[in-house]
Amino acid sequence: MSHLVDSHCHLDFPEFDDSRADVIQRAVDAGVTRMVTICTKLANAPRVAAIADAHAPVYWAAGTHPMSVADQPMATVDDLVALARHPKFVGIGETGLDYHYTADSKFVQQQSLRLHIEAARQTRLPLIIHARDADDDMARILTEEHAAGAFTCVMHCFSSSRALAEAALALDFYLSMSGIAAFPKSRDLRAIFADAPLDRILVETDSPYLAPPPHRGKTNEPAYTAHTARVGSEVFGLTPAEFATRTTANFDRLFWKAA
Repeated sequence: MSHLVDSHCHLDFPEFDDSRADVIQRAVDAGVTRMVTICTKLANAPRVAAIADAHAPVYWAAGTHPMSVADQPMATVDDLVALARHPKFVGIGETGLDYHYTADSKFVQQQSLRLHIEAARQTRLPLIIHARDADDDMARILTEEHAAGAFTCVMHCFSSSRALAEAALALDFYLSMSGIAAFPKSRDLRAIFADAPLDRILVETDSPYLAPPPHRGKTNEPAYTAHTARVGSEVFGLTPAEFATRTTANFDRLFWKAA
């Protein structure tokens, strides 16, 4: 399989500190021609930018992860717009809502999300959304904000409800398949993807987390995008090469700065 893109990974995480260059090379060898590494705390932006600068296949995005908003300085629109001037900065986020472990900060998360949305509008870069156990509020806020001014968006590592998928697709947003979609018990999730337009599908690892079979339970890495993509090709009734071509075209349309 060739010309895949890992649209969401975390190459700055400590799991890769002793092997980062090798991990990136293994991805390239597996046909993953580009990777977007995500900065989850703005204080780490210089480190993440340096990784992108040092490795030609790597691009980056930044935002405040919803699980971190309570203990990090609130990102401003100006902060995010300034970061977007970097030539390899391609997206705003990840941002979003996570009520699974951090419901006590839900209102601060919502404030942060709306600030990131405004930055996405101003930069025309795609918003990268993390959503967990917050489907109703997520659908409401995205719909409200899109009506107030259009922006583009990917629902990263999508594993939420059919209702949230339909709300996102109604706004012409994208859904990203992670290793979760390849888990044997994820039949309902694969059915949601199967009913989505193919031109709204991306592929990612979210590495070092959520390794797909046959590496489940191990440290995930961008090379394993190929395993999730093979499952995705089966979901859509395509050859792996066809699925890779289509999802890469989707990536280039959404992440235009990395095209």
